[in-house]
Amino acid sequence: MKTLIFALLLSMSLSVRFEDNDDAPRVGGPDRITGRPFATRSEVIAKNGMAATSHPLATQVALEILRAGGTAVDAAIAANAALGLMEPTGCGIGGDLFAIVWDAEEEELYGLNASGRSPRALTADVFTARGLDHIPKYGVLPLSVPGCVDGWFRLHERFGALSMEAVLAPAIRYAREGFPLTDLIAYYWERSVRVLNDQPGFAEQFTPAPKVGQLWKNPNLAKTYERLGKEGRDVFYRGEIAHAIGDFVKEHGGYLAYEDLAAHESTWVEPVSTNYRGYDVWELPPNGQGIAALQMLNLLEGYDLASMGPGSADWLHLLIEAKKIAFEDRAKFYADPAFNELPVEYLVSKEYADKRRKEIDPKKAGQSYEAANPALEEGDTIYLTVADSKGNMVSLIQSNYRGMGSGVAPAGLGFILQDRGELFDLTPGRFNSYAPGKRPFHTIIPAFVTKDGKPWLSFGVMGGSFQPQGHVQVLVNMIDFGMNTQEAGDAARIAHGGSSQPTGGRMDDGGAISLESGIAPEVVRELAKRGHVIRPGKGGYGGYQAIRFDPATGVYYGASESRKDGHAAGY
Repeated sequence: MKTLIFALLLSMSLSVRFEDNDDAPRVGGPDRITGRPFATRSEVIAKNGMAATSHPLATQVALEILRAGGTAVDAAIAANAALGLMEPTGCGIGGDLFAIVWDAEEEELYGLNASGRSPRALTADVFTARGLDHIPKYGVLPLSVPGCVDGWFRLHERFGALSMEAVLAPAIRYAREGFPLTDLIAYYWERSVRVLNDQPGFAEQFTPAPKVGQLWKNPNLAKTYERLGKEGRDVFYRGEIAHAIGDFVKEHGGYLAYEDLAAHESTWVEPVSTNYRGYDVWELPPNGQGIAALQMLNLLEGYDLASMGPGSADWLHLLIEAKKIAFEDRAKFYADPAFNELPVEYLVSKEYADKRRKEIDPKKAGQSYEAANPALEEGDTIYLTVADSKGNMVSLIQSNYRGMGSGVAPAGLGFILQDRGELFDLTPGRFNSYAPGKRPFHTIIPAFVTKDGKPWLSFGVMGGSFQPQGHVQVLVNMIDFGMNTQEAGDAARIAHGGSSQPTGGRMDDGGAISLESGIAPEVVRELAKRGHVIRPGKGGYGGYQAIRFDPATGVYYGASESRKDGHAAGY
């Protein structure tokens, strides 16, 4: 805190003066023709296809598939497979997947929940017998069935054109020949090694951590991808790979078994929406947290945000308070709908938002809020979006949860199993309480926006519990503040932490906020004056990708995250 105060005082004490002439540097003025001082680059604009991923090489893989006649879904799967190799610190086929697809021919949105369930042989009594009040972060106990591969094949069966062999071929090539590691992934990889090196199979397949620019190869993953391409999804869930996973986990004292994989299936779900100032914003229903973004938008719609302006204390204060309210409902209700009757329709209704909005004090931070009473945070992820020449678009997110997941890497397979089971609550009787064969609460959420029944924006903001906050900030930047697709992601962000959680724990102190350096010092002081606790934070502001479609011209506008290795490209 002292460091932050000193930095603010120093910034206020500095003053520079230049003569008023055309050659003088413009201190503090806009450095781009758009007039936005924070925009790092222009939107990417193309007609025939667009891809935006968190890695430049994965984006090129997507374009390679599009040019070969693949659909947006084919290209998205290919890019996801490449990212499983190139960014194992955020994703891989040991994790889960969610997607929203716009079918241009049918003019319909389709949602897929490809998240896995807890082991059927693992009961809550196991945790009690070990004296645990929460599920561990790493190792064999937080394992749940990896749903990614089934998600790929479900999407491909419905929306693909090329064979899965062709779709996976670029990732296989890179896995065999190697690719040069980027600096951001090298940083997270080294960090993961420090905590996961003693997990079964990890050191043998993922150490030593490669350095920046070093070629990394994963022949084990290449073999696994080849088998998927030739033998299909059943080799992973009912064949040799499933047996290998089950046997390896059992050998190391875990409970995820062949039978759990064999019973797995993804679920097609209806996306849920709210209308925000004429734009229909779509998210997937729980067990994910997507509807938190809809709840926040409903609360914020009652205010004239445009008059407040981006980066203002008034706007940021309202954002924080709306987040606190929505996250109380998230903590209580967001869970597997197969085990609970969830009041989704009530939570995303305008009437409910009107009622809760009255609780927000525009000049004072709330210390605690209650969840709804209807009549009835550290994770890493990849997000990508692809659009093709026929107008199909896919919004896809995929994750191992905590970076490199559980650290458990079944021998010879080249990937790490997720630790998503950590997000269950071990307190009995709650919506998200642990049970065998149940899907845990999920943080990863794809998003989509339509306007007048036409696609407008396919986007996502990866980053654990920050994701709904990121979705709202991007949309308000575009809809209320008039920013373009790239500017909306480049603008300085704010993150609130300390809310009540689906894993237990209640917010009774208002939590705390961290702000990026682009937020003005006087705004930081005003937020502190209103009672917000401010904590310096580094790197916890998510990762953004987006494709906007202009129906008048048929042109795509791509944008990607300036905080990561993100890359948008089209043709």
